[in-house]
Amino acid sequence: MFIWLVVFIAFALAMDAFSVSVGAGAYFKKTSIRQKFRLSFHFGLFQFLMPIVGWLVGEQIVGIFKDYDHWVAFVVLCFLGSKMFLDSRGQRETLVTEDITRGWKLIGLSVATSLDALAVGFSISLLYGQIFMMSVVIGIVASGMSLLGIFLGERLSFHFGHWAGSVAGIILILIGIQIVLHHLEVI
Repeated sequence: MFIWLVVFIAFALAMDAFSVSVGAGAYFKKTSIRQKFRLSFHFGLFQFLMPIVGWLVGEQIVGIFKDYDHWVAFVVLCFLGSKMFLDSRGQRETLVTEDITRGWKLIGLSVATSLDALAVGFSISLLYGQIFMMSVVIGIVASGMSLLGIFLGERLSFHFGHWAGSVAGIILILIGIQIVLHHLEVI
């Protein structure tokens, strides 16, 4: 029973990474193997690390961090989404040259998609205590879902043409809004 719970939690946590990866695939239209690897590796790595960090820092830090983690995710996702949207509108038929799978943009996306894993890692570790095994499963699932999302996003970009970057940016903004609305218990 425990392994099914871990797999279910891993898939739930991976949905943000999957959605962002769909947007990234649509944004690039055609990603290189290195870009696919960087995005899926970093999303998986951060999803692996955050539950461990949550377990290590304890309830007090998680309680403080929990009060504003949704705003951090919202700001990062809206900033990157707006940039993707504006870039795609300015470059209608040209290739996207800015690589969001590198540097601080990649770190920002990785953190934004794994903040919820911090609190989940803390709370689940209290119940079961097997944080390392759980984190490995969470990281692997997030990495796989990210890779699947990139492939799906690339396929969608062929159907949407120059609108793909706009759609990808809007997806990131909507994910940010959904995170805040969910936290405020509006949805």
